[in-house]
Amino acid sequence: MLRASLMGILTCCTRLHAPTVRLFLFRHKHHQQLLTHSSCCFSHNNCSLSRHQMEQPDLSANTVIDHPRALTDKLTLIRDAGPSKFQVIADFDGTLTRYRVNGLRGQSSHGILQQGNADYDAKREALYEHYHPLEFSPVIPLEEKTKLMEEWWSKTHDLLIEGGLTYDAIKQSVTDSSIAFRDGVVQLFEFLEEKEIPVLIFSAGLADVIEEVLRQKLHRTFKNVKIVSNRMVFDNDGRLVSFKGKLIHVLNKNEHALDMAAPLHDRLGVDNGEEDEGNAYVKQRTNVLLLGDHLGDLRMSDGLSYETRISIGFLNDNIEKSLETYRKAFDVVYLNDEPMWGALELVSQLFLTEAS
Repeated sequence: MLRASLMGILTCCTRLHAPTVRLFLFRHKHHQQLLTHSSCCFSHNNCSLSRHQMEQPDLSANTVIDHPRALTDKLTLIRDAGPSKFQVIADFDGTLTRYRVNGLRGQSSHGILQQGNADYDAKREALYEHYHPLEFSPVIPLEEKTKLMEEWWSKTHDLLIEGGLTYDAIKQSVTDSSIAFRDGVVQLFEFLEEKEIPVLIFSAGLADVIEEVLRQKLHRTFKNVKIVSNRMVFDNDGRLVSFKGKLIHVLNKNEHALDMAAPLHDRLGVDNGEEDEGNAYVKQRTNVLLLGDHLGDLRMSDGLSYETRISIGFLNDNIEKSLETYRKAFDVVYLNDEPMWGALELVSQLFLTEAS
């Protein structure tokens, strides 16, 4: 089977000094492997390679790489260091999960939560309407905005406690939700688990909700996955009574938060061993693949003294307005709610299996 590698295409494009590379990726229906479309399209049209028709439809829009030479250098450095020095840091909502489901805006891990009390659901929605515009205001200084986000998250958590949220309500909220993972996420996690590469899922949301989404939507667990998010504490009746550790909000979602986080909850049947030992183990891995859908997600690796970082940005909406900024900020940009096959291809090229 003819299988062009990502590294090969990047080498081709680097020689031609292409300012932007668009790679067309396909998934083989029998082998669950990615076939890279034998075509490189450049903005100045100085390369034209023959395009082979494939059985499978194009599973992605296009992939934008603004600096292929720099990406190739990073890939080489990470590959040479090996999987023992590598980790993946991923945002959850809009990154691991799909931005659109059945043509409609997908739900977030916060948005799916219905605590079984209409009055308190309405109060949380009112907080969202007030604070959400402030989160994205370009005129509010960072220090002031950080205080506002802490205020928003604290009030929301207080309402969840006062409103009597139960774990049964979380389970039912996930069951009733339309939240869905991108195609390729399971295969990416499986590959990383096989290579014993840790995955840190960073979220300013609720760890217990995210874990329930993993349990219900993926129907399996991964021993290498760690949730870095706000952890709930329930009483013997399954009612929320408090939150564990320091508050994690959208502006402090970075590797400093790792010390606040716990391993995957025992509801998932996962035993990650001693927490402090696990955190030290992760911090020794100084090569990073970062996955996010917002520019702020680039801060998730703050606090980690990484040597080499490859960043992948999922630009799900407002592409025309945001592409220029995203392509300069991220090493790779996937457009239009792209599946996860491109990220899987990248890591599989870094650490080839014997079967590859």
